[in-house]
Amino acid sequence: MIKLIRTSTVPGSLNHFCRGLLGELRRDGYEVVAVSSPGEALREIADREEVKTIVVPMERRMSPFKDLKSLWRLIRVFRRERPDMVHSITPKAGLLSMLAARVCRVPVRLHTFTGLVFPTATGLTRRILMLTDRLTCACATHIVPEGEGVKDDLVRYRITRKPLQVLGFGNIRGIDLTHFDPALPQLTAKVEPIRRKGIFTFVFVGRLVGDKGINELVEAFSKLNAAYSDTRLLLVGEKESDLDPLSPETLREIDRHPAIEAVGPQDDVRPWLVAADAFVFPSYREGFPNVVIEAGAMGLPSIVTDINGSREIIREGENGVIVPSKNVKALYDAMACFIAHPEEVARMAAAARPLIASRFEQGFVQQCLKDYYKEILAS
Repeated sequence: MIKLIRTSTVPGSLNHFCRGLLGELRRDGYEVVAVSSPGEALREIADREEVKTIVVPMERRMSPFKDLKSLWRLIRVFRRERPDMVHSITPKAGLLSMLAARVCRVPVRLHTFTGLVFPTATGLTRRILMLTDRLTCACATHIVPEGEGVKDDLVRYRITRKPLQVLGFGNIRGIDLTHFDPALPQLTAKVEPIRRKGIFTFVFVGRLVGDKGINELVEAFSKLNAAYSDTRLLLVGEKESDLDPLSPETLREIDRHPAIEAVGPQDDVRPWLVAADAFVFPSYREGFPNVVIEAGAMGLPSIVTDINGSREIIREGENGVIVPSKNVKALYDAMACFIAHPEEVARMAAAARPLIASRFEQGFVQQCLKDYYKEILAS
């Protein structure tokens, strides 16, 4: 039996990216172990996927002393478990897991880059981030970038010269189209209190932080609403005060503007997507944003920035439009165009779900990964 260890810095990442997959791998004959920091999500994984879980605390931020402790703990875990393959996601888990797996001579060491931080960093921070990514790649035997954009950046910045394998159409999670379906009858009662007839509603889903483009979005929408009063903006997600907080001006505008509704994080984002007319995602950087896929599956046309992942999901003029990042005017113009051309919005909305289904259905995405596992384990 092949033993596979999947690692991530925080358990929420494993819970998000590997939902259903770990249990399926176990049923396919793998012995699966999930390793991450402590948290309720790790217990959920153990119960739902019926796999072994091991707690190894890891810090998301740079913390040399704690990182060394985490590295030593991972080495001990790998020596005890003797896996055939270690597969990591998220930056810190990737660095520590690949280092530990190399020390322990694990035969197959796979890291998936779900996004790169250094392209938008500057100065010493940028150099440190590039160094850690290079070290991760040096210790890995196989590297999977999530999407062609991430692959291009790894090559352009000379992070590694090893072969890079993009699986399927790039996305590594896939989407359950039976769950993300706007026609589900059970959504109707949840949508009606949210929907505003006669009001064109834009919705954003994600963390309310600076690098998600929320400062620009709020500024653009405030100008839009002054010109088109029958509009509103839904912000679905949690504000973060410590990591990349919003500007004070943006926070004040969100609080004071009657057409901007910050509804906080939601366990189920589907009703908020169904209640909207368009999805807007002005992020500065992503790996492959699942929320854009989810919005498309729910039949929404999208306005996204020209960044990795988003530009691979949205086809210009077919299921949405692509604008430059950090550009308030471009964002405003795209939103205003949606208001002025409802027939174009309806056409893109009709195309959104079929385009997502043809490329990112979950079963197809997971099969691509399982086929890749067989390939690299046999080589």
